[in-house]
Amino acid sequence: MIFIVVKFKVKPEYADNFPELVREFTESTRAEPGNLWFDWSRSVDDPHEYVLVEAFKDDPAGAHDNSEHSKKAMAEQPQYLQQTPRIISRQIEGEGWDTMGEMTDE
Repeated sequence: MIFIVVKFKVKPEYADNFPELVREFTESTRAEPGNLWFDWSRSVDDPHEYVLVEAFKDDPAGAHDNSEHSKKAMAEQPQYLQQTPRIISRQIEGEGWDTMGEMTDE
């Protein structure tokens, strides 16, 4: 799978409603064939930073990057940002989350 983590530094005036501003992109990406997850989190240390964790069964460069919702997001979202997002994108084995061996709920 392709595992991607992206950090978005959002302008202060957009930080509180950023999830709503990216909702259409989020929902459209989650509906794509091959999308495993597309989850946003807000940093506990920096209220202006959001972290996107996403995964695809296959390389998303084709269908995802060329989709209308991705093109629209790439055109619209920069206005909300303080800086260019930082990304880690890797091909890894598996198709989902594994359980953590060092800690259990038992």
